[in-house]
Amino acid sequence: MNRARAFARREWGPLYGTVRTALATRMWRAVPLTLTAVCLTALCQVVQNQSWGYGPVQSIGSVRAEDPLWLALLRTPLSLFVPALDLPVWGALAQILLVFGIAEICLGRPRTLAVAYAATLAGTMYARAGVALGPDHPLGLPASDAHVVDTGPSAAVVGLAVYVCIRCAARLTMGLVVLAMVVEVLVKPNLAGKEHLAAIAAVLVAMGVAACFQRGSRSRPGPAGPVTDSRSGAPPIRS
Repeated sequence: MNRARAFARREWGPLYGTVRTALATRMWRAVPLTLTAVCLTALCQVVQNQSWGYGPVQSIGSVRAEDPLWLALLRTPLSLFVPALDLPVWGALAQILLVFGIAEICLGRPRTLAVAYAATLAGTMYARAGVALGPDHPLGLPASDAHVVDTGPSAAVVGLAVYVCIRCAARLTMGLVVLAMVVEVLVKPNLAGKEHLAAIAAVLVAMGVAACFQRGSRSRPGPAGPVTDSRSGAPPIRS
């Protein structure tokens, strides 16, 4: 029991402490972005299930690999908040409330939005590249996937979960998230599962590049200080 408690403290202690403090001091004011995303997703779900609302929602938030690139890029931000019609909406709302909420508290609103959009965009661009590569390529997709409607917050949720786990040193949790996505693709090899892996790959690559850049910046020598004049013939001393 003590070992389990110690492990839980190491794995989730910093994350739990940060989230608990924010919610205890600011309540729901700590997650305005998350609440907005939940309300927007619920609104899109209600509207697209109306006879008059399905077309407009699809026109502004539906992304397919067959769409022109400029149109897909234009629709991608809102597509994150359009829940898939073949999945229960409560699942999408729960994912946003939990993962977006934790990310907003731990990362801040700007970074949460940036990571969520980057993960969603990575999935969208992978779908286009996979269809272009074709089913015979290891990373390719069948041509039929070009017609699949690609919406929902799942890619953003997965990308944010991995990012937060790395930042908070929850390595086992991150490994479980990645393993779950791999199992998903093996059990049900559809477009959504492969986009989740693309989102994870994009987040890992981005964090690796950022870490290398920061390491390189720290290793560069600083500017030399002023050189003092030496009248005794000894070499000058740098401060």
